[in-house]
Amino acid sequence: MLKIDNLHCQLEDEPDTKILNGVSLEVPAGEVHAIMGPNGSGKSTLSYVLSGKDGYEVTGGSATLDGDDLLDMDPEERAAAGLFLAFQYPVEIPGVGNMIFLRTAMNAQRKARGEDEISAPDFLKLVREKAKTLNISPEMMKRPVNVGFSGGEKKRNEILQMALLQPKMCILDETDSGLDVDAMKLVSQGVNALRDEGRGFLVITHYQRLLDHIKPDVVHIMSAGRIIETGGPDLALKVENEGYADLISAA
Repeated sequence: MLKIDNLHCQLEDEPDTKILNGVSLEVPAGEVHAIMGPNGSGKSTLSYVLSGKDGYEVTGGSATLDGDDLLDMDPEERAAAGLFLAFQYPVEIPGVGNMIFLRTAMNAQRKARGEDEISAPDFLKLVREKAKTLNISPEMMKRPVNVGFSGGEKKRNEILQMALLQPKMCILDETDSGLDVDAMKLVSQGVNALRDEGRGFLVITHYQRLLDHIKPDVVHIMSAGRIIETGGPDLALKVENEGYADLISAA
């Protein structure tokens, strides 16, 4: 589903700052892949480049979703094609109600795919059902997007967006950062509820503790802007116990 081949990128305003140095990986439909690595290894930058964030210049390689060139699409086109990014630091949007934001996002994507817009009654029924499973209160749904939310509430709101939009390829950028144990369990349950044969996940994390709840099929280790090791779930346990130094040295 997601295929990244020899991807290189640098900062747009600082051409000498090269961040991705030949990233290659594939995430088939139905699989969960995890990316781990030390700070500064390029994990979050990879998620930004795939989703189309400004400020990065791709200087080589390719990235496709279901065979379509992601790098040739605008960010909203990537979203409509089925790509979703859950942010490490979700932003607040004062003045924009959470419910209005969610319904507008859903209908924008449905329109882009040639589908009918969801009616207000059907949307209310759906959003209440999904919010309840993530312990998101009706009061939270009435607030502006993420305004006054705790770190855990912001992350749960990201998973709610994912549950409503039903993307094909879900990228989670350090969704576990700043979460207590209970919040992590709720977020993980929300992610696991979306796992199916037609959807892929790329989970970026520092810690094994998230992968205790979201069981990956494949684990990639990233360093200096490239994948240096790929293996099964045991690779994450090895890194948790031994650190990255030996893998980086060998690479």
